[in-house]
Amino acid sequence: MSALLLVGAGGHCRACIDVIESTSQYRIAGVVERDGVAALEKIAYPLLGSDDDLPQLLAQYPAALVTVGQIRSSAVRMRLFESLKALGAELPVVVSAHAYCAATASVGAGTIIMHGALVNAHAQIGENCIINSQALVEHDAVVESHCHVSTGARINGGVHVGAGSFIGSGAVVREGVRIGAGCIIGAGAIVLNDPPPGTTVRGIA
Repeated sequence: MSALLLVGAGGHCRACIDVIESTSQYRIAGVVERDGVAALEKIAYPLLGSDDDLPQLLAQYPAALVTVGQIRSSAVRMRLFESLKALGAELPVVVSAHAYCAATASVGAGTIIMHGALVNAHAQIGENCIINSQALVEHDAVVESHCHVSTGARINGGVHVGAGSFIGSGAVVREGVRIGAGCIIGAGAIVLNDPPPGTTVRGIA
């Protein structure tokens, strides 16, 4: 198995480790964190360095995955992903052994599909996305790059989610809705209409 660097050492990293270990795709080489982090809580892999060490580390371990989480803003994940891309890193797609991703679906580089998630026929997932545990991306839906579809969210058929958006836990998006770039859909929200870019949606809208 090829070695994989994990960039980011918080709670999302711990969840990603569990997903990666469920597959036979990669072995985890270790974790990269920002300067000043001395120990990794509940992570059984070594701290190999900081962001500044990535050029040297990628020479030894060419594959890397952004394992920083995304709640409101996608800015940190986007910055790290673009830095890794500029350095020539291999940016794999990681799919949990306990998820389902249809053969006709497409998934972009650096995206992770977590335990119990379902990506259905002809769905399109962009780069550097998180499709979290038990999330559903239905047939013909499009989730653009740098999005986080949270635990238990339901993206129904033909929905289009703009780049950098966050879909909260348990949210439901009605079929055919178009969500603008950079939107935040709150936990448990029901989205019936098209939110413009940068909109925050709570409740039923």
